[in-house]
Amino acid sequence: MRGILPFLFCSITVRLCAQGPTVTSWIVNPGSETGYGGYLTNTQEVWYTATDAFVVCTCIPGYDIGPWAGNPNTPANQNFTFKITRAPVENTGTDVATGLGHIGVWRNGVSIFNAKDGMSYNNQGIWNRDALVWEGSSFDACLGHPAPNGEYHHHVNPSCLYDHMDDQQHSDLIGYAFDGFPIYGAFAFANTDGSGPIARMRSSYRLRTMSDRTTLANGTVLTAGQYGPAIGGQYPFGAFLEDYEYVVGLGDLDDHNGRFCITPEYPAGTYAYFVTVNEQLDPEYPYVLGPTYFGTVPPGNTGPGSGHNTIPGGATEYDPSTVGISTVLDDGMVQVFPVPAADAITAICSRSIIEEVEVLDRTGRCVLRGAPHASIFHLDISALSSGVYMMAMRSDSGVLRRPFVKD
Repeated sequence: MRGILPFLFCSITVRLCAQGPTVTSWIVNPGSETGYGGYLTNTQEVWYTATDAFVVCTCIPGYDIGPWAGNPNTPANQNFTFKITRAPVENTGTDVATGLGHIGVWRNGVSIFNAKDGMSYNNQGIWNRDALVWEGSSFDACLGHPAPNGEYHHHVNPSCLYDHMDDQQHSDLIGYAFDGFPIYGAFAFANTDGSGPIARMRSSYRLRTMSDRTTLANGTVLTAGQYGPAIGGQYPFGAFLEDYEYVVGLGDLDDHNGRFCITPEYPAGTYAYFVTVNEQLDPEYPYVLGPTYFGTVPPGNTGPGSGHNTIPGGATEYDPSTVGISTVLDDGMVQVFPVPAADAITAICSRSIIEEVEVLDRTGRCVLRGAPHASIFHLDISALSSGVYMMAMRSDSGVLRRPFVKD
């Protein structure tokens, strides 16, 4: 039968598998596309070593930006080279705060800022102002704006970067935090094992129940000179980050605004951050990353004058034209069963022909590959070890990805 095809172990290294999403997820400028101010847009180059990816970018996106009401600043080329570790690890020591300035980078080379606007009540650093409340009126239609140094950035969901309203499939991988862990849009598999329907990832932060600003969420009782302003008027509830509290299990995400889970790009699972929005898809605190990083933060990207790393000799430049499987579609077109499976797995595509299939193991290595040219095919997985895998299937309209478990 044409739809039944024996698959062999890969005999060559598949570039998509070998590089991994830390290298391949960036929007790379093909050479001369310009945007605001005539600057080159998105990322200009991506280089990688065995341990790190280096992202060269202007901080100017490929979509239209501006105007910024009441903001006198002008976006400018930042000439950034960010370094993203390819082997992020959990920080088991004291949590590292997400400081002012860039705390991560979107996949188009634009900076991610935390929830603060850099100002605090009476300049004491106790009651820190929420950027969405105090600066939101200066955000453009894409929810970004320029800093005084010309660094265009987002404190909240980068709504023009991806289809942020799509609640029918797992959201795109849209960036990386500077601890090396990925950042996704607001929608993901309901269950951390990659099963269940698509669900909006809910923040576990909420506004505190309080009538005045005399204590902090951790129970600290402030002295009179440290009190925040009365709630209301110029200082509504939510005007300061300290108006919020974290409640374990309130939502889907932890205090860093992430969770361990299976995603399309990480079939074996990873820690991942998620943009948080409410039911109306408006930004919801803490917006991207929480007040602290989950992982350890290598030097070079944070602090004054940061983001200008040196690409080491021997690094390899990533060439996106060599990657055959690219655009991801994941809208229920494919059924994969049984899950878990023992010796064979079947895939049925309802509206397209599957031309090429790659199976990736937990390290992103290609372990099976074939070209069924059929809408139904059977995959012999008897030679695979037990574990979680990702099957990437290329059709004429894009790529569909499905995780599966081998018993």
